[in-house]
Amino acid sequence: MKTSTAIKKLSIVSAGASLLGAATSFVTLPASAAVTVLDFENIAPYPNSNNVLVQGFYNGGTSSIGTTGTNYGVEFSSNALLICLNTPGISCSNTSRGGLGNPNSQKGALFFLSGSETFMNLASGFDTGFSFFYTGIFLSGSISVYDGLDGTGSLLASLSLPTTSSNCDPVYSAGFCPFVPVGVGFAGIAKSVSFAGVVNQFVFDDITFGSVTPDPKPVPEPASVLGLLAIGFLGAGSVLKHKLK
Repeated sequence: MKTSTAIKKLSIVSAGASLLGAATSFVTLPASAAVTVLDFENIAPYPNSNNVLVQGFYNGGTSSIGTTGTNYGVEFSSNALLICLNTPGISCSNTSRGGLGNPNSQKGALFFLSGSETFMNLASGFDTGFSFFYTGIFLSGSISVYDGLDGTGSLLASLSLPTTSSNCDPVYSAGFCPFVPVGVGFAGIAKSVSFAGVVNQFVFDDITFGSVTPDPKPVPEPASVLGLLAIGFLGAGSVLKHKLK
C-alpha cells in the first residue's frame, strides 16, 4: 500500500538560549492543524446502489468503480462499502445524517455487509486520537486501534459503541438517524482501526485522525447525551431497508 506523510501531533518547541529563542515563543498549534477527515463523499455518483467498495479511494488508488480521492495513505479492507445516505427527496437506504453536522458530508458514509469487522489501515501512522460519527440503533459494537496493520501488533485503545437513538425528521425517511460523535485518545503511533459489530447494523462517517473529537464539530440536538444510550424503535432491522430502485 502506498504511504503518505504521517499525521504528526505538533509539539511545544523550546527556543533555547539563542537570541531568536529569547524573542520568539513556540506553542502547540490547535489540534485541527493536524486533523484529517474522511467524509466518504464523491466516491460514487449520488444516489448510488450501496455496492461500491471504498478500497484505495483514499490511498492514491481507486474505488471499485474507478473513482479516486485525496491520497491520505488510507486503505480499507475488502468488505468496506460506501452507503448512500438519504436526503430530502432521495431515499436510497434506511440511513441519513438528518441534516446534522457538516452540510458537505450528507450523502455518503461507511458500512459493511460481510464479516464481523472491517479494517482501515494507515501505514504511515497517526497519533493523539481517533474519532467519528456513527449510528447503530439495535445492537452495540466497538472500535479498536492497533499499532500494526490489519489489527496486528499492540492494542492502543478500544471503545464500545452503545446503541443510538432513532429520531429524525420524517422528511429523511430513515430509521438509522441521527449520527452521534465518539472518540478515543491513545499514546503511541497507530496504523490500523477495526470497526466491529453485526453486519448491516452500523454506519460510520467523518472518520477523523489526530483528534478525540470528530471534525467538523457536531451540531447540538435536544437530549443528545441521553440519545447515546437510547435504543431506537423507529427504524427497521437494517441500514438498507430502503434500497435504491
